[in-house]
Amino acid sequence: MSTDTTASVSTHILDTSIGRPAEAVAISLAARSGSDQEWVALGGSQTDADGRCKDLPALPEGTTHVRLDFETEAYFARNANQQAEAQQDAPRVRDSGAFFPEVAITFAVKPGEHYHVPLLLNPFGYSVYRGS
Repeated sequence: MSTDTTASVSTHILDTSIGRPAEAVAISLAARSGSDQEWVALGGSQTDADGRCKDLPALPEGTTHVRLDFETEAYFARNANQQAEAQQDAPRVRDSGAFFPEVAITFAVKPGEHYHVPLLLNPFGYSVYRGS
């Protein structure tokens, strides 16, 4: 939850190749208090059955930049068969492994605001945006 002196962050993941939430994707959160500062790992969580990650650690006061790291390789490995079935025009056998084994998103934050950052994911691409 954001306060007047801190920002807050939440996220969710939709696997667009199957049209379903991406469950059990590990996410880590890091922050820094300026572009010339070192990243500080704050902890992490994982997505629930609805693809949401509701319990990311709070941001410290003075945070100006946030980085979310989504560990997508294990998710794609667990769901490889489901992915091939869902892609009607795709060959049943794809390249082994995930093309994007992780997705790192870095963004600027301002105190007092909440940032919801959805990840739209598929085996060969992704998109992010600032949600509400």
